[in-house]
Amino acid sequence: MEPILSVKDLKKYYPIKKEDSFFKFDHLRALDGISFDLYEGETLGMVGESGCGKSTTRKMLLNVEPPTGGEMYYRGSSILQMDRPALKQYRRNVQTVYQDPYSSLNPKWKVMKLVAEPMNIHKIGSRRERQEKVRELIHLVGLREEHIDCFAHEFSGGQRQRISIARSLALDPQVIIADEPVSALDVSIQAQVINLFEDLKRKLNLTYIFISHDLNVIKHISDRVAVMYLGKIVEIAETGDIFDNPLHPYTRALISAIPIPDPETGVKLTVLEGEIPSPINPPEGCAFHPRCSEVMDQCKKEAPEMFTAEGGRRVACHLHSGVGSRV
Repeated sequence: MEPILSVKDLKKYYPIKKEDSFFKFDHLRALDGISFDLYEGETLGMVGESGCGKSTTRKMLLNVEPPTGGEMYYRGSSILQMDRPALKQYRRNVQTVYQDPYSSLNPKWKVMKLVAEPMNIHKIGSRRERQEKVRELIHLVGLREEHIDCFAHEFSGGQRQRISIARSLALDPQVIIADEPVSALDVSIQAQVINLFEDLKRKLNLTYIFISHDLNVIKHISDRVAVMYLGKIVEIAETGDIFDNPLHPYTRALISAIPIPDPETGVKLTVLEGEIPSPINPPEGCAFHPRCSEVMDQCKKEAPEMFTAEGGRRVACHLHSGVGSRV
């Protein structure tokens, strides 16, 4: 099956001035060569600590900023080589839902204008057709028609996020990139919004990239999971494989930190020592080796390549470099 989105060795380096020189620059490696495919109809979860490159990946896929290196493809066509009309169509097909529903909605606009704005920009339909589409979307995300004439500040956080989701659906996209869409919400509301995402996926045949630091959310909603660390993907596999048998030491540490509401379980917690290395000056070899309890001499000298292990899962770790084939 051909992927709907494909990323090959994507990099994003931000130049920053060196402390001891006005004219010399270092680079912050926000993305340091990630590759993955997204297939139609699936939900790919992306998880990792803050600063690992999840949101930068979203920016690259939306073509908000140009990458430093690598390639991105949409249905086989290079996103970076699209002309203006093709890029405009691509942006109709790939939409996003932002983390903060409070700041992503214009407080001066009513819901009708907020949701209709993408259709106005792309000149879709007549004014009456756009208004009717807004009413349909408002009902689809679980709001009432009278909400159309209200301002954003009149809603709760969960309702605002539903408005953001409705706006992202206004152009009938094929892919939604959701960047921490429930992290700003109460736990009970999180469940409602996650269920809404799943209902919309079934009804509209959507494909998701779901970015989150909450592993319970990722486990619930994702078909596959990509684990990121310091600008790299260290493991990518089916959700069941990731949570039942994580291969990378970093993945195991993340999963062991998931809170379990039972003090009698006796689950051993894997504690990561030290701090996350600086993306300006990452360590030689494997970026995770300063914090890894299973570090080997090879890890300190040589960065692991991504290997395909048994079952098609991919992992970048010297511990497993002999269990599969190199990608």
